[in-house]
Amino acid sequence: MNFRSTRGRLAAAAIGALAACTMAVSATPASAAASDGYLSGGGSIFDDFGDEGTLSTSSYASSGVTCFWQNVLYAEGAIESDGSTFDREDIDGHFGANTKAATQSLQRRWSLTADGIVGNGTFGKADRKRTYLPDVDGGVWTTGLEHLDTYSNGHITAKYHGVKHTFRMNRGYQGRWDFVNARNYGNWNLASYNTLHCA
Repeated sequence: MNFRSTRGRLAAAAIGALAACTMAVSATPASAAASDGYLSGGGSIFDDFGDEGTLSTSSYASSGVTCFWQNVLYAEGAIESDGSTFDREDIDGHFGANTKAATQSLQRRWSLTADGIVGNGTFGKADRKRTYLPDVDGGVWTTGLEHLDTYSNGHITAKYHGVKHTFRMNRGYQGRWDFVNARNYGNWNLASYNTLHCA
């Protein structure tokens, strides 16, 4: 390309701007859902968690999403630092040393880096461990893309399948997930990053 002409310089500028836009789009933060304040998604339920925020002892350590993650640890039968199984009494919505140790044991089982941090890779492993359940609210099934089934009213009911236990989840009309908390045998909790409700 001849950069000496005005047309050449304009074309080069346009190509540069396009490349910059492409890089900006691909650099969108993976924790976009965390900035929205809720564990959320849209479309298929099998890719909702892999782009979530990071949970750790210093990131969203006391939150509804941590409570949700503790239900995953319970369902999976993750092992605590003392060798016991993560149980209902350990679910409190606080990401402390016990939750970190159980997360590390689950990460080892899932062949991930056992750093005790729930990032995209760890959250993403939980994506394929759910199944759709019949809609209890009377929605009608509509089928779209392969593995993409949604209810016509936008509400999805699913079940998380761990090695030891299962628990129910709903994705509501705004794409926000809530779940049945195993600690109290049936209370529904909203998976929020900014508030803690783990009853």
